[in-house]
Amino acid sequence: MANRNGVDACCDWQLPGTLDYQGREVRYGRLGDGPPMVMVHGTPWSSFNLRHLIRSLSAKHTVYFYDLLGYGQSSMAEGDVSLGVQNEVLARLLDHWGLDNPRVVGHDFGGATVLRTHLLNGRSFRKIMLIDPVAVSPWGSPFFRHVNEHEAAFSGVPDFIHQAIVRTYVQTAAHQPLDDATLDGIVRPWTGEQGQPAFYRQIAQADSRYTDEVQTRYPTITTPTLILWGREDRWIPLERGETLRGLIPSSELRVVDDAGHLVIEEKPDQLVQHIVHFAGTTP
Repeated sequence: MANRNGVDACCDWQLPGTLDYQGREVRYGRLGDGPPMVMVHGTPWSSFNLRHLIRSLSAKHTVYFYDLLGYGQSSMAEGDVSLGVQNEVLARLLDHWGLDNPRVVGHDFGGATVLRTHLLNGRSFRKIMLIDPVAVSPWGSPFFRHVNEHEAAFSGVPDFIHQAIVRTYVQTAAHQPLDDATLDGIVRPWTGEQGQPAFYRQIAQADSRYTDEVQTRYPTITTPTLILWGREDRWIPLERGETLRGLIPSSELRVVDDAGHLVIEEKPDQLVQHIVHFAGTTP
């Protein structure tokens, strides 16, 4: 069953909206009615991984979501897909959607994108909700750092080896085994002539300087901020969340048990409960 904007709310995850960003296409969707809420995914994910949250939260909010430039259904053409461009893309989307001061949710790189958009682009948010965000240095798994240094060697491996690498890497983000359908949905965009090099490109362009340049500004954030963290996160340990909580005076930290970095897939119902309670429904 598709919603009024063409987003299939049941099975096939499609983003019908398009925004041209400097000649590259950013795909987005919208679902529900109520006060606006923007959802921003991380890496190597896409809005597909936020589907459980989007569908539940759309009962009380108009949820806006998209695939980061270089991810999912957005353009994977060669170019800048770093954190340095993602906040500019989000700022453009907020203008495109006509949103001022919406609630916003960011997971992983999406959390960094939200914080950079707020601090560098001066965009106001009514509430900020961060899920296991990339926000405090150092960050990046050993695999992530290795690919960062040897992108060319990985981008040319045979497709079947590449898919095995991605599936294995993705599974390490979860505390419990992921089902095949979820793994397929995550891996599919990263395959083929465009997807495979795009996967290694986004890792190669990752750089902690994009969080370092805003980390000193976290104490200036006055927006009510909720930090959610999977207790078993092996990619970004809970200690980073505790550090972030100490840096943002207006924040509170809530921990989700029996979940890893991919808590958005493992414990979506618990996340929704925390988000709904914190976000409220006042326009």
